[in-house]
Amino acid sequence: MTTDSGTTDGAVRVEGMEVKPAAGHIGAEITGVDLAGELDDAVVAAVRAAVLRWKVVFFRDQQVDHAGHVAFARRFGQPVVLGRRGSASPAGFPEVETTADRLELGGRFGMEHEEWLERRRHTLLRGWHCDHGARIDPPAATILRAETVPPYGGDTTWSNLAAAYAGLSQPVREFVDGLRAEHRLGVGYQPRPGEDAYVRHLLDHQVASVHPLVRVHPETGERVLFVNGYYLEQITGVSRAESAAILDMLLAQATRPEYTVRFRWEPGSVAFWDNRATIHLAPGDNAHLGLPRTMHRVMLTGDIPVGVDGRPSQPIVGTEPGRW
Repeated sequence: MTTDSGTTDGAVRVEGMEVKPAAGHIGAEITGVDLAGELDDAVVAAVRAAVLRWKVVFFRDQQVDHAGHVAFARRFGQPVVLGRRGSASPAGFPEVETTADRLELGGRFGMEHEEWLERRRHTLLRGWHCDHGARIDPPAATILRAETVPPYGGDTTWSNLAAAYAGLSQPVREFVDGLRAEHRLGVGYQPRPGEDAYVRHLLDHQVASVHPLVRVHPETGERVLFVNGYYLEQITGVSRAESAAILDMLLAQATRPEYTVRFRWEPGSVAFWDNRATIHLAPGDNAHLGLPRTMHRVMLTGDIPVGVDGRPSQPIVGTEPGRW
């Protein structure tokens, strides 16, 4: 294969591979690459460049099994090995987590899955998240593979947080550059009346960190509006009322339609996104259909976020770098 590194848009060109943008600020579909095959260094470099440029890239019609999924992920970093997975995740592949595991979570705490979801995602923006954002070192990237999807419904949406930051006015950018916020697992969960086993679980397994509200991307140098609706508890150093108003504004900015892309899954589709520069929204339109949706993900270990002032994030409880 031949490459052309002398491009003006930062892309790496590889013969036979095409990167087709899907939206104005985020998302591209890559064709001409077999993820189950032996990928040479030029292809890996081109895919990495596309992920950094477009934040999330999509592949279709891939015949990839669990071993191939992990092997592909290893070309881009160190896969995360989770300490605990559900019964749907494949034995023998500790790096692979099957999203159907989450259907079991409510049952562990005496709730139907729908009730558990409703108590966790009770506002329109609560579902927007980066993966494991309460950790001191959130994953650098996630690679999600579709095995079974409904014939309609079940799309995922991503937003470009670098574009969202750049879209703020200069005075607001300068204001948020100096702020930090607490990210905590279980923020905003609405408890059941009386005894709630999930509240007890959250209290016994707290995970929390203070991250910069604007992080500097370790590879691109971009400033990223590091906000999400799922883990973000409060901006530090300001009152709760002030924090709520600021976060509402920033979350509205981060999820503006022009900064997003929505992907229609098919069996064999793969999405590879930069977890440091995006948030995503899992689908909410397919549960009532009663149709299976089986997805497998591998995450890549990440670094500790660093703010505009050069200071890294600080752990509060339940998290340390590299330890899952």
